[in-house]
Amino acid sequence: MTELRKTHLDRVAICSLLLCCALWGLNQVAAKAGLSEIGPLWQAGLRSSGAALLVWAWAVARGIKLFERDGSLRGGLIAGLLFGLEFACVFVGLQYTSASRMVVFIYLSPFVVALGMPFIAASERLNLRQISGLVLAFAAVAWAFSEGFGQAAANPQQWLGDALGVLAALFWGGTTLTIRASRLSRVSAEKTLLYQLAVSGLGLCVAAALSGEAWPAAWSLRLSGLLLFQTVVVSFASYLLWFWMVRHYPATRLATFTLATPLFGLLAGALLLQEQITLRLILALLALAIGVVLVNQGPQRQAK
Repeated sequence: MTELRKTHLDRVAICSLLLCCALWGLNQVAAKAGLSEIGPLWQAGLRSSGAALLVWAWAVARGIKLFERDGSLRGGLIAGLLFGLEFACVFVGLQYTSASRMVVFIYLSPFVVALGMPFIAASERLNLRQISGLVLAFAAVAWAFSEGFGQAAANPQQWLGDALGVLAALFWGGTTLTIRASRLSRVSAEKTLLYQLAVSGLGLCVAAALSGEAWPAAWSLRLSGLLLFQTVVVSFASYLLWFWMVRHYPATRLATFTLATPLFGLLAGALLLQEQITLRLILALLALAIGVVLVNQGPQRQAK
């Protein structure tokens, strides 16, 4: 039986979205803060591995079957690989750029999805207004990116961190497109999330070991708290909440609402890490927001 989807965002959805956006914005700050005590690959790998165990336990407790043969293995492995590459770029990139800048660059992802969806579903073809939104968004990101070259004297490797943020957005968009184009679009949200967390967790931990990345000499209370926040609150709870909303509310309106995430990231970076927020970055974020709104103003489809 097809599950009915609500046609508008009610109070539950709006409050849930704001909570998710705040958590995702804080996540970049937590990852940046953790780099002083743990390597980027170990941090990303441990949080994915821990969250994968939580998703498995959640599914078992609710009687959700995860290991049936349903043709989703190939898509799941690809999605997990792309998911792992995304967070490898994010965590490594945070060594060179600020959390505030990273959270802006990775939200280029919706435009990657918008460009790729017409190749998956003909009904997702972009109109002139949506194309204009894409152009504006890419121009905004390019303008923000160029600031890294202008600040070479103060931080000569900032451009590298920014570039890894853009690459992470490409991998994030690729993950979404893989889910939409494969059997993953017809399996449970828990199984889709488990593929991404388990494959990325294993891959990132192996990469950390093979690259010789040092294991933390001591586990401070601060590091434990940062990893618990990223694992339990963000990678497990907020992702499951997001998948629940995707199944019950219009995806287009949900996507537009996630524009609040970079704003929370900018504020968190400034307040918690004392990062400098430049006028160019703020203007680029505004232009990026306008671009997302334009892209998401395509023909409204009947909810199912």
